[in-house]
Amino acid sequence: MKTLIIAEAGVNHNGDMGLAKELVAAAADTGADLVKFQTFIATNIISRHAPKAEYQKGATDPQESQQEMVRKLELTRDNHLELIDECKKQGIGFFTTAFDKNSIDLLDELGGLDIVKVPSGELTNLPYLRYLTRHGHQVLLSTGMANLGEIEAAINVVEQAGTPRNKITVLHCTTEYPTPMEDVNLLAMVNIGKAFGVSVGYSDHTPGIEVPIAAVALGATVIEKHFTLDRNLPGPDHRASLEPGELTAMVQGIRNIEKALGDGIKRPSPSELKNKPIARKSIVAARPIKAGEAFSEENLMAKRPGTGVSPMHWDDVIGRTASRDFNEDELIEL
Repeated sequence: MKTLIIAEAGVNHNGDMGLAKELVAAAADTGADLVKFQTFIATNIISRHAPKAEYQKGATDPQESQQEMVRKLELTRDNHLELIDECKKQGIGFFTTAFDKNSIDLLDELGGLDIVKVPSGELTNLPYLRYLTRHGHQVLLSTGMANLGEIEAAINVVEQAGTPRNKITVLHCTTEYPTPMEDVNLLAMVNIGKAFGVSVGYSDHTPGIEVPIAAVALGATVIEKHFTLDRNLPGPDHRASLEPGELTAMVQGIRNIEKALGDGIKRPSPSELKNKPIARKSIVAARPIKAGEAFSEENLMAKRPGTGVSPMHWDDVIGRTASRDFNEDELIEL
């Protein structure tokens, strides 16, 4: 099964459409399936009094409020149309997360999306959940900061709004930028799938690429990862993002893991069949054996190649008599 890989440009465009288009092109070059932005009206989602997160304070002007910081990162309707067009040109799917009712309406007006994303901060926003998921699209439900009870409540709201459970993918996530390895708790993703009978994925904020690759090995069907053109650019999310070369390596690693997982049936692979007779063993004469002599533990051994009688038939061979003379190391024939 192919993993849906989302290259999260987010707000790393810094309000610059030239940079946003460069991010689209870079995401397409990595082999990701979708490039994702964020759609919001800052005054609809952040009060004037909301403080910045610690990671945001270190990467932006400490004097501005969270609302002021985010307002500069809004995308207009025309910006969305430009990015949708650029994605078509670059051959990558356009995706965005809508954070408020007006932004959801904008996406509906522009033709909507086959998939909608609930960001971690909106997991407990009942009216938002109902409004976003009312059309029954595929839903990605991000669960940073959540416990199982909150996830269950959100899933129930989404189902009641009109989206069946088989269209919900729950993304395990840790809302810290970057996420310390000891806080990843990747096995929680597996338990979420078991607990609620849903597809699972992983939205990653760790510094490297190994955790999302491991998530795919554990069953993630969706991977989301922030990326930037340059981690040294100003802005709240650049420092916790991959650069294009790293994102390419992550995509390639995931595609390799998909191939490596296989179908779960244990059998010789096509590539190893040629080595089977070379690596396995056969019953051979440990010393010269005369015709009519009984085969015994003393005159038989198991040696390569595996083109003769298998040593798994050892007990059947012991005690039988040689039909002819055998030289040392010669394959035994019955």
